[in-house]
Amino acid sequence: MILLWLIIIPLLGGLAALLIDRKNSNTARWISLAALMIDAVLLISFWSNSEIQINLNRGSWLIEVTKPWIPQLGVSLHLAVDGLSLVLIALTLFLGILSVVCSWTEIRERVGFFHLNLLWILAGILGVFMALDLFLFYFFWELMLIPMYFLICIWGHENRVYASLKFFIFTQAGGLVMLISILSLYFIHGKNTGTYTFDYSLLLGTVMSSRAAFWIMLGFVIAFIVKIPVVPFHPWLPDAHTEAPTAGSVILAGLLLKTGAYGLLRFVLPLFPDAAASISQAMMVLGVVGILYGAVLAFGQTDLKRLVAYTSVSHMGFVMIGIFSGSRIALSGAVLQMLAHGISTGALFVIVGMIQERIHTREIGNMGGFWSATPRLGGVILVFALASLGLPGFGNFVAEFMVLLGTYRTHGILTAVAAAGLVLSAIYALWIVQKVFHGEPRSGLKLTDLTSRETGMMAIAIVTILWLGFFPRTVQNIVEPALHTVQCCTSSEVPAPDQGSGI
Repeated sequence: MILLWLIIIPLLGGLAALLIDRKNSNTARWISLAALMIDAVLLISFWSNSEIQINLNRGSWLIEVTKPWIPQLGVSLHLAVDGLSLVLIALTLFLGILSVVCSWTEIRERVGFFHLNLLWILAGILGVFMALDLFLFYFFWELMLIPMYFLICIWGHENRVYASLKFFIFTQAGGLVMLISILSLYFIHGKNTGTYTFDYSLLLGTVMSSRAAFWIMLGFVIAFIVKIPVVPFHPWLPDAHTEAPTAGSVILAGLLLKTGAYGLLRFVLPLFPDAAASISQAMMVLGVVGILYGAVLAFGQTDLKRLVAYTSVSHMGFVMIGIFSGSRIALSGAVLQMLAHGISTGALFVIVGMIQERIHTREIGNMGGFWSATPRLGGVILVFALASLGLPGFGNFVAEFMVLLGTYRTHGILTAVAAAGLVLSAIYALWIVQKVFHGEPRSGLKLTDLTSRETGMMAIAIVTILWLGFFPRTVQNIVEPALHTVQCCTSSEVPAPDQGSGI
């Protein structure tokens, strides 16, 4: 039942925060924090179980639960966790707690409803990472959408209504296309076997024509690359990030984008290996385009939050390359990039939120010389700017290096072009620090340095991103056995699990 409780507790916590808000808004914040902390304790206790550790090394499901839901339609509450979903659940709870803490003073109106939406988004994300029934997966996929729409529309900034509608239209359209593919797979499997089911394990290996497999797979792919997002399906992202409250931006960049990459790994590659192989080159090209396009557009922004948003388009391009490369090293690097990007970019959005809360603007032209007044804040943004550009010692460097190393063996030209993105990322990352924290101080601005609450959450994020940089094997040992079960989508030979991965 632990998997069900991981989802139920945030749902109940959100309802409790909404109800208690009528009496005390501050208590609503504590309830939200407590719900996520309880989930974190449950995850740690589950993770430390000796039997779980044995299954982790085997690459099998660590824990699995199946309960009937709508048996007449072949729908069940089928949840399971392996090493891949385990680390993403940990990332969800980490960034969820960070989102609650960073919103402590920013959100002052309708606090209970805010935390209801926040926790229900997280519950949907947790469900996405655990669902092994495709109908249930789609249910959680849609559960993420509605609360995020309200989060942007109600607590966002100047153009929040436009940004929230754009986000809703793009993601809902992608979700509907995926629903058509899910139903198509359901009926084809039922016609072939006489068993109509949405169960992932039963749908694996469904016999169908190559043409049908391609079009069904394409529905999944469209939904997932819209969420990542991949150029040219990215236009919703900069607006949603710019207008969302800080917590919304953290969840968007750190978690919602990862659900798209997870979908490719969990569903597209295993369910449609041959069809996925036929589009692998195109997907890698789109990944490289995203790396360069996102980096160039980031450098051209005058809004600090929009700048950070475009960096996500660039960094997630490495994830696309790793997933479709056919290399085990690159695939492992892609998962590590998902974690490192979630922490570093999530922290950058928190810092932008801190700055906006202090000076009430995101325009870079109105900033400058902040270091003298806020040395701790300047030091923190320097750390995460260096992490974002891929400096050795940070998790981002190891992840991007593994992706490029694994991909170079079979796609040398694409790898060389993608590596140029590292140079561009260094330009925009250092440009942020230069424009905001150096130069002549702006007159009339009274800045305060980090509070103890802000210092604490930034310190934890720094330790985590450094841990990923110095000890990446702790994550790889968890993820790699699970990745053995993911069928590579290219015909190239897959390296042995430990070959070249002991970075």
